[in-house]
Amino acid sequence: MMNRALMKKQLRRGLNTVFGLEYKRHAEQWKQVFDVYSSDQATEEDVLVVGLGAGKIKPEGRGVDYDVGGESWTKYYRHETVALAFALTEEAQDDNLYMNLGAKYARAQARSMQHTKEIKGANVLNNGFTGGAYAIGDAQPLFSTAHPLWYGGNGANTLATQADLAEASMEDMLTVIFTMVDDRNIPVSAQAVKLIVPPALQFTAQRLLMTPGRVGTADNDINAIKSMGLVSGGFAVNQRLTDPNAWFIKTDVPDGFKHFVRRALRKRMQEDFETGNLRYKADERYCFGVTDWRAGCGSSGLT
Repeated sequence: MMNRALMKKQLRRGLNTVFGLEYKRHAEQWKQVFDVYSSDQATEEDVLVVGLGAGKIKPEGRGVDYDVGGESWTKYYRHETVALAFALTEEAQDDNLYMNLGAKYARAQARSMQHTKEIKGANVLNNGFTGGAYAIGDAQPLFSTAHPLWYGGNGANTLATQADLAEASMEDMLTVIFTMVDDRNIPVSAQAVKLIVPPALQFTAQRLLMTPGRVGTADNDINAIKSMGLVSGGFAVNQRLTDPNAWFIKTDVPDGFKHFVRRALRKRMQEDFETGNLRYKADERYCFGVTDWRAGCGSSGLT
C-alpha cells in the first residue's frame, strides 16, 4: 500500500519536478522474433508430422515401393498468468501536489507488464543453448547440432564451433540455414529473415549488413551478404538478451517462434468503500516458445 509516508516531499510545494515513472517506450522487441497466435484452452500442442522420402526407381514389370510417414515428437505450450497490482491510500491521492498518482502509476504498471513480456520472449533465446528444463520438443536445446531426425541422422541450427559475430561466422551460419533438411532429409529451402543481436553487437551488425565492401579488410571484394540480400529483414536489437556475445538469425520456416495469447492484458481499478483506498490490477495470460527449431539459428559467441 502506497501512503503519504512514502511520498513526503510530494505533499508540499517547492519541488522543481518529480521524475522516474515515465520514459520513452520502445516498440515491442519480442515481435521481431515471435508470431502471435490466439488460444482458447489451457494448453496448446504442436505435433511433428513426417512426410515421405525420395522417390525410388521402379524396375519394369515390378511393383512400386511404398513409403510411410507418421507422427514424431510433440511441443507443449502451457500458459502462465502474469499479474501486477498496486494500491493507494485516499489521502496519498488527495494530498499529492504534483501528479495524479493513480493515472501515473497505472501507466508505470503497463510499462512494467510490457517489460515482463519482453523478458519472457527474450528468455527463449537466452536459454536456447541449455537443455533440461529448457529443451524443446525433440529433447534438445533450441540451438544444437544434434536435433534427431525421424529417418535417422541429426540436424543442426548452430555452428559446430561457437563464434562471435563476424563476416566469416555469419557466412557459416547462413550456410547452415541453406543446408537445413526436413526429417526425411529433403532440403527445406530455408532463408534468413532477420539478425537478432544484443545492444553491444548492433554496430557490428550494421557493418556486416550495410557495408558494400568486405568488412575490415583492404581487399576490393564485395560484401556478399549485402549484395546477395541474404538477410532480407536486416537486423533488430533486443535489449533483454543477457549474453553480449550471443547472436541469432530468424528464418522463414513456419511454425517456429510462437507467442500464444490466452487472455490479453486486462486492467482493473477498485475503490474500497470503507477506507477509500484505490487498488489497481493488471493481468494477462500467455506463453512463449518455439516449435520447429529450423525457424532460427544461434551462436553463443566466445566467452
